[in-house]
Amino acid sequence: MAKNLLIVESPAKAKTIERILGEDFEVKSCYGHIRDLEKQDMGIDIKNNYKPSYIVPEEKQKVVKELKSLAKKSGEVWLATDEDREGEAISWHLCEVLGLDPKTTKRIVFHEITKPAILAAVQKPRTVDMNLVNAQQARRILDRIVGFELSPVLWRKMSMKNNLSAGRVQSVAVRIIAEREREINAFTPVSTFKIEASFTSKDISGKNVVFSAEGKKFSQEAGAQEFLNSCINAKYSVTDIQVKPGKKSPAAPFTTSTLQQEASRKLGYSVSRTMLLAQKLYESGKITYMRTDSVSLSETAMDNLKAEISSKFGNKYYQHRAFKNKNESAQEAHEAIRPTYMENMTVDDADCRRLYELIWKRTMASQMADAELEKTTAVIQISSNKEELKATGEVLKFDGFLKVYREDRDDDDITEDEQQDDMLPPLTVNQQLPLVEMRATERFSRPLPRYTEASLVKKLEELGIGRPSTYAPTISTILKRGYVEKRDKEGVIRHFRILKLKDNAVNKLTEQETTGAEKSKLFPTDLGLVVTDFLKQYFDDIMDYHFTARIEAEFDEVANGNLKWNNMIDEFYTPFKKDVDNTIENAERISGERELGTDPVTGKKVIARMGRYGPMVQIGEQNDEEKPKFAKLKNTQSIETINLDEAMELFRLPRNLGLFEGNEVAVNIGRFGPYIAHDKLFYSLGKEFDPYTIGFEEATPIIVEKRAAKQQRTIKVFEKEKIQLLRGPYGPYIKQGLRNYKIPKEKQEHVEGLELAEIKAIIEEVKANPPKRVPRKKKSS
Repeated sequence: MAKNLLIVESPAKAKTIERILGEDFEVKSCYGHIRDLEKQDMGIDIKNNYKPSYIVPEEKQKVVKELKSLAKKSGEVWLATDEDREGEAISWHLCEVLGLDPKTTKRIVFHEITKPAILAAVQKPRTVDMNLVNAQQARRILDRIVGFELSPVLWRKMSMKNNLSAGRVQSVAVRIIAEREREINAFTPVSTFKIEASFTSKDISGKNVVFSAEGKKFSQEAGAQEFLNSCINAKYSVTDIQVKPGKKSPAAPFTTSTLQQEASRKLGYSVSRTMLLAQKLYESGKITYMRTDSVSLSETAMDNLKAEISSKFGNKYYQHRAFKNKNESAQEAHEAIRPTYMENMTVDDADCRRLYELIWKRTMASQMADAELEKTTAVIQISSNKEELKATGEVLKFDGFLKVYREDRDDDDITEDEQQDDMLPPLTVNQQLPLVEMRATERFSRPLPRYTEASLVKKLEELGIGRPSTYAPTISTILKRGYVEKRDKEGVIRHFRILKLKDNAVNKLTEQETTGAEKSKLFPTDLGLVVTDFLKQYFDDIMDYHFTARIEAEFDEVANGNLKWNNMIDEFYTPFKKDVDNTIENAERISGERELGTDPVTGKKVIARMGRYGPMVQIGEQNDEEKPKFAKLKNTQSIETINLDEAMELFRLPRNLGLFEGNEVAVNIGRFGPYIAHDKLFYSLGKEFDPYTIGFEEATPIIVEKRAAKQQRTIKVFEKEKIQLLRGPYGPYIKQGLRNYKIPKEKQEHVEGLELAEIKAIIEEVKANPPKRVPRKKKSS
């Protein structure tokens, strides 16, 4: 047996480190957190200074048992969990469960899994840092309190089929998305007419080239028309040329949030996918630790970069840079995300390759020289009205860091007027320029774009909400809870006007463009909007950006040893609990109701509201003699924006399409989506079919196809008992009503011969001894 036992979070990390340390160490994984707060009574003793009560969950019992056994046989136990607060907490929990003393147990940390870093860490062990543990514990306890206290308030005040939940950071993240959505819905585009002229001039080879120059904008078509009319028969001459040097500097090396943003923009990765691949790269020793808010690089890394840049591109491409964090709470002791060995330009793993190469390029660029530019601006005067046009061009004189990498930007950061400056042909002062044409093109102002996962992370970081380890889980939670959805939005056709001056005549054209198309953006659901409004009304502190950022700053104070964790929790809990009790007692139930108008046929009120199964429209009220009619909203519709005409269109269902085999074919939408009804049977409709437009000719083949598939699946049917014996992808099974029951293996071979009594016995056996659900493994933190 090995002399030393070293415990890490993940098996992949364990394998890499064991190869480095050799025979003196046995390296084992604890597979992430081994303890969590009990579910009962919150797992927190509020009256006893918020004392937490931890348990080892069932799925971790086997791991803990193995580690206990190994710890007893080992000469010494070392802890090498990740270097952040989550990692520190895991080390402390290991001490508690394995009976180790946190004051004496050796704890090692490292930014990268390389031989020099691991061996250096073993030479300088420390003990568990209880300040970091307490900061993580404070976050876990406070978030548990908020979740356990707020969620029941939502259950009581809102009728929904699913249990609702609220959380300290997730609710604020939903608010950010909801407010952006409302800004977009309230936005009214304003049009202006932008002047742009095209001229010809000879380039250095004597060939005529076309270049453009811009003039001023007009708010009305009449002003643009008058300007173009005044340019008829005009002469155009260059009155001034200015040439100015410029430069572009590289971005800092990646932090967690900038890596998430750039991987989204350049590679199209979700935040969770980026973190999954980054963790894989870290654990295999390819990059440094991937949860960091620091932009610093170690001296060793800087030396390696200097050597690598000089050898690959020459000394003129190297420029030493020391980046500083803009974020005051950043932990400068950590290091930016970078490759462990800069000489490795790529990795073998196909999944990780693109992300690794992105990290390599960004790190290289961060220590490279500025790109040198030359910007030329030519002023062109119009003889007939003395107005001026400006032509700009840009020439790259030295590529510098651009040889390796160019940073992308979010839609939010790109202004309407930005455009790429092309090169200008050689021009001289007083040169006369022939006009090709001049246009006044109608352009519309745009609202800020909806958030992507990456731009939401950027916003959270700007507001000081969350930390590198919390961004990905926060986004996953709000998507999973149904408060936000990630989807595409189709654009709509919009017409715009163009006034064109050519050959001394002004003509008016109308063209069209597609506007408003968006891809993989975050949209608040109606549920998210209604819950956000409720929480803002009754829990303004929890939903306040500054308050949430202040709580994060207090966690940092706990981590630095300047604040006691239970004092911090107490200051939060007392006023929060009063708000909870007051809301339960006095707040009205939430429906998110919005009146749309009256039904033109019955004269009854039409409202859009949240129902038990989601957003819906309703004709009539509960206290009317006749029961109200209900219709579910389409996925692309919202309570906040649907109008009366769109609502009435939803009541066209069910639609009768005609007779097939002597029975009516109808289309409708139910709890589980759109379906076709025929001969007392129901067939679900795929997403490619719209229940409002599908015709008889499209519906009948679906019935025939799905009926045949069902017949192939069906072994036996007992109609009276509503029991079916069916074939599934994993073997035969029993279906009674909506529930499925697994058939024991020994009876699967002769399933056709099963009688009703045997089937009932199997159902009762499964009910009495339900199969244990296999829990998903928690990701290591």
